[in-house]
Amino acid sequence: MATTTSLLPKSTSPFLSNPLSSLPSTHFIKPSPLFNPPDNHSLLITTKRLSFQTHAKKKNPWLDPFDDGEDPDMQYGSLFADGKQDEDPRPPDDPNNPYGFLKFPMGFNPEIASLPLKIRGDVRRCCCIISGGVYENLLFFPAIQLLKDRYPGVLIDVIASARGKQTFELNKNVRWANVYDPDDDWPEPAEYTDILGVMKNRYYDMVLSTKLAGLGHAAFLFMSTARDRVSYIYPNVNAAGAGLLLSETFTAESMNLSERGYNMYEQMVDWLGRPFRSVPRHPVPPLRVSISRRLKEVVAEKYKNAGAEQGKYIVIHGIESASKASMQSRGDTDSLLPIQVWVEIANGLREFRPVFVIPHEKEREGVEDVVGDDASIVFITTPGQLAALINDSAGVIATNTAAIQLANAREKPSIALFSSELKGRLFVPNAEEKKCTVISSATGKLIDTPVEAVLNAMQIFNESLALA
Repeated sequence: MATTTSLLPKSTSPFLSNPLSSLPSTHFIKPSPLFNPPDNHSLLITTKRLSFQTHAKKKNPWLDPFDDGEDPDMQYGSLFADGKQDEDPRPPDDPNNPYGFLKFPMGFNPEIASLPLKIRGDVRRCCCIISGGVYENLLFFPAIQLLKDRYPGVLIDVIASARGKQTFELNKNVRWANVYDPDDDWPEPAEYTDILGVMKNRYYDMVLSTKLAGLGHAAFLFMSTARDRVSYIYPNVNAAGAGLLLSETFTAESMNLSERGYNMYEQMVDWLGRPFRSVPRHPVPPLRVSISRRLKEVVAEKYKNAGAEQGKYIVIHGIESASKASMQSRGDTDSLLPIQVWVEIANGLREFRPVFVIPHEKEREGVEDVVGDDASIVFITTPGQLAALINDSAGVIATNTAAIQLANAREKPSIALFSSELKGRLFVPNAEEKKCTVISSATGKLIDTPVEAVLNAMQIFNESLALA
């Protein structure tokens, strides 16, 4: 809550014509005992009508410097003033329509916005522009679920990179996912104008962006003509002017938002779940993914061909490779281990078969040379297939890749290897509740992770097998 102090003389303040005691006590800050004036000065302060007022947090000081937020004494009527929005009833199918459906009833004017959009701030269509790859898009899933809970019936679309788009085959709450890399500083003009036209034609009520915005990205969001334009902004001078074109801004703590780990979108999620009149604050839901039956069948054929059986293998993920399919986080670049280290770890598995996940076929020969020709090797490049592989496994041993987050989402026991204890706490908070054992290096380098500690932690898989 921002606090400002205003010294308004009587001659320039017609709003303070009443006695000082008539104003509510909540409008004043109690002065510190160190600055209490003597008794002979109290009359002087009263006659000059000095006031120390506290103002509500401004919505966006760039838009209106005199906007102190919503008036707490405002009286609202009963129409669309309280509660959540209602889901729109789906119009019946039109048999005369060649497309098989009718988006709106005959005679309805779709250009007229409904009253709740203005009075209650309903969100019927929302677009999420997500920066980063698979890892960053996966961690945005709780925010998408929060949108569905807070705004019933909302249609959520996503704009992400080509890798990021693959993540949304695991999310049933997303209607459409479009490929456009928001991190490209010099996009092709044709691609830029095309995605801008797509956004304008969908008439979004809200656009959320996790890319750090300067004036250029803020102008891109402004041209989408969405009512609410919400984005992170740079923590330095590069953010100058961005607030003029955005409805709500969140200043990032660093130039790399991914360094915050699992709670990298904490500011945006806190704003989305804020209380509103009679609607209480919405809690942040946990990370969950949904896997289609077709995806499970494809992956089951893969690991069976590799010699593994359902529920009797451990997924090994995080083999050193230059492929982007390794699904690393941009906030932790030291998150892959050479195959020699993984072999030492896999040799400690007694009751389970290790399944090595490779992000590219060129890595298969190197793994076979070290592990042996009878090794179970599965070629996985998409987060959907990785989630299905983890879902049928007994657990996961991985570095800081998307495999750890997917194991937590499917409630599978896991062992996570990190280069430092700090990164372990950031990327896997509340590890014990998630049945995850975090092993960190004492030197700050992942290659120095103690293998003996990993071998001692493998009893977590035996415990889960006993409970099953």
